[in-house]
Amino acid sequence: MPKPIVFHVDVNSAFLSWEACRQLSENPDAADIRLTPSIIGGRRELRHGVVLAKSIPASKAGIKTGEPIVHALKKCPNLQIFPPDFSVYRVKSDALMELLRSYAPCVQQLSIDEAFCDITGTEKLYGDPVSFACKLKQEIFDTLGFTVNIGISSNKLLAKMASDFEKPDKVHTLFPDEIPEKMWPLPVSDLLYAGRSSVQKLHNLGIFTIGDLAAADPNVLQQHLKSHGKELHNYANGIDPSPVESETDAPKGYSNSITLPFDCTDRSDAKGIMLSLCENIGARIRKDNAFISVVSVTIVDADFRKTSHQTSLPTGTNITDVIYENACALFDNLWDLSPIRLIGVHTSKASDQCYTQYSLFDTEKNEKLEKLDMAIDSIRLKYGDNAIKRARFLGDDKTKPTED
Repeated sequence: MPKPIVFHVDVNSAFLSWEACRQLSENPDAADIRLTPSIIGGRRELRHGVVLAKSIPASKAGIKTGEPIVHALKKCPNLQIFPPDFSVYRVKSDALMELLRSYAPCVQQLSIDEAFCDITGTEKLYGDPVSFACKLKQEIFDTLGFTVNIGISSNKLLAKMASDFEKPDKVHTLFPDEIPEKMWPLPVSDLLYAGRSSVQKLHNLGIFTIGDLAAADPNVLQQHLKSHGKELHNYANGIDPSPVESETDAPKGYSNSITLPFDCTDRSDAKGIMLSLCENIGARIRKDNAFISVVSVTIVDADFRKTSHQTSLPTGTNITDVIYENACALFDNLWDLSPIRLIGVHTSKASDQCYTQYSLFDTEKNEKLEKLDMAIDSIRLKYGDNAIKRARFLGDDKTKPTED
């Protein structure tokens, strides 16, 4: 059996990098905002929102991801601020995933800007994994214009931990025999899936490093953190049996999720993100001439607690607004105001047939929405995703979804 080799590919400051790529593609002489104090997150004139992504110069000015923009401006008055553009992010993300799939037999997209690649057994084809990762990293930059970190190990947990080491534009390894030197000295808060409340409980037990956790009595951990204590003990020892799972060729459902670069606490921001996810899902459903009849929403909070709700629709649909309206209703019932780390929208029970059961009052509305979606898809296919966008994504408060 060949030795398992897993890559974790993570885009460096994805939103800001992708905005820089867009600007440079439109004007090659433009200044690279990755090299100036710049952030993604709202608009300067409105002075609201939080920092979603930051350049290295902005980071050196003390700006942190997730802090209010008004605070960031006090630290750096000449800060450049650019609103998020999820249509650009989807295009860049799709291009990255397509490139990764051209090399890796199995690719699992983890979020919009990161993926696991199982390249087990490819040494004869690509050579030494570290050398190949360096070549892959360079090809991503040469062809797509942005940098990534690549973590290499024998499982997903350690590969992701490795990719979080020194940034940007680096390749790191974290194989099991490297754990004592590279991982155990780190603070326990650096361990993947160790949320704030879990870390506080571990501190109360005198556990401050990942090495402390690895050496702790798992029974004691289970008493204080329940089943999550045993999981964290396994993670601290580099144990993660979960496989890299590739997407199926013929999906029975369509989903999209995003791991946020900050803890979202604003309902309107969260719904704006869900609208972008639903636009992507709706376009993929229509491209396959399919219809879905179940919508679900998943939230992972800052302490990595996962909750989800789903609803069945009276009829199959491929209309973006219908998917989004149901997702918002689920979100309102699901969210307990805890800071959000990940938002996901999933649709299922896909079919190539639609049995319409709209009410008399909904029929005309949905016919118009169907025609609108098809027109938008056609324009974007011909002229690109940026050719047409919703007012919601222009960054003005007036365009944010209203609360019911």
